[in-house]
Amino acid sequence: MDGGVTVITNPTVSVRLTSTISSFEVNRRFNRGITVAEFKSKLEMVVGSPASNMDLQLFSASDKFLQKMEDNEALLGSYPVDDDCRIHVIDRSGAQTGEFSDLTKVEKYVIPDDAYGKRTDSARSFMKKKKLGQYNEEKMAQLEEEKAEREQEEKAAAEAIAVGSRCQVHVSGQPTKIGTVMFVGKTDFKPGYWVGVKYDEPLGKNDGSVNGKQYFECQPKYGAFVKPQTVTVGDFPEEDYGLDEM
Repeated sequence: MDGGVTVITNPTVSVRLTSTISSFEVNRRFNRGITVAEFKSKLEMVVGSPASNMDLQLFSASDKFLQKMEDNEALLGSYPVDDDCRIHVIDRSGAQTGEFSDLTKVEKYVIPDDAYGKRTDSARSFMKKKKLGQYNEEKMAQLEEEKAEREQEEKAAAEAIAVGSRCQVHVSGQPTKIGTVMFVGKTDFKPGYWVGVKYDEPLGKNDGSVNGKQYFECQPKYGAFVKPQTVTVGDFPEEDYGLDEM
């Protein structure tokens, strides 16, 4: 033995990879014996940049800049590339960060409705075959009939309520409230018939207006809109809350 020291170097190295066209960091293991040009070719599938458009920068494991890797003929192992160091790929093709991961920039294809209707493997085709949802004519007819009946009941209840009448309002899960009917009819904010009530107490939600449209006038928090079925018209005198007492 000559007493010399033999250094055994691991033939592969694990590095962290970042690039200017992706916000992600990935870890890969490479052979130190490949050239920088071969290394760039392997990076094409990792970072999405052509090898000919790559500039490489080498950083330490603590992300301290070490040097550029400019010699394509040099071996990867000839650079101080150690485990957990970082190699940053600068793309010179004009791509920008997130270009390949931001789906908002991808043009979406929308199949025309008539073409979609002709497909036999679509959800619509399946529902038609199974007569589900809107394609169940008998069920849809029944639902339409029930809807028409509810609308007639609601209309009849609304027509029996006169503006100016005293009333009680019974909404499920809420205490009974007393007030005066100020409006009866259809509105812009929701379909169907509605009754506008001015409560005797500030138990409402508005001043008689919804979405900027005034249906009747009252003080804020005294007005509310309820369904006709929740309103009972009768002789409900306004209670004396002792406001005039000393």
